Amino acid sequence: MTDQYKTVAREMITKCKIQRSLFIAHVKETPTEEEARAFIAQVSNEHKQATHNCWAYRVGMGKNEISYFDDDGEPSGTAGKPIYGAILSRDITNVAVVVTRYFGGRKLGVRGLIEAYAGAAGDAIDHAGIITKRLLANFTFTCSYAQLDQVHHLLNQLEGEILESNYADSVELTIAVPRSRAQQLKRALADLGR
Repeated sequence: MTDQYKTVAREMITKCKIQRSLFIAHVKETPTEEEARAFIAQVSNEHKQATHNCWAYRVGMGKNEISYFDDDGEPSGTAGKPIYGAILSRDITNVAVVVTRYFGGRKLGVRGLIEAYAGAAGDAIDHAGIITKRLLANFTFTCSYAQLDQVHHLLNQLEGEILESNYADSVELTIAVPRSRAQQLKRALADLGR
């Protein structure tokens, strides 16, 4: 299991004109399919007058990956799939891209459409920037003051961190650790209590 994934650093909108058609590409990090679909609906609603609002998204990783794309009336395979290709070629996930087209009066042909949509999507992703994020598992743990140093030592060993702490009769901690190390940390913390 991997503890990292790449996604866009920030939301971005880019524009370009190709053969008098205006292409507006929108990209945003969307950690869930629901967020991806909401973003697509929002952009499509903002550009209701556009000729096409073509899109693609990819969320999750491995067996949990969900991805879809749509040509929104462009010839089959000329818009959504090239947008999805731009996402795949940058190896990013948890992202949605919508490319809006306002037709300028000149047909681009199949090859021209594929290049235009792939180029617009890629340009938006590149301008948004790509960052690496860690997948963390969070849980709450209670320990005594005497065990606190051992807990800190375990967290340092396993690249974990304390998100919240509540000091009363005992210490209640909300902890985050890389997902692949969560079971190891849980076992070690359970051993502390013995």
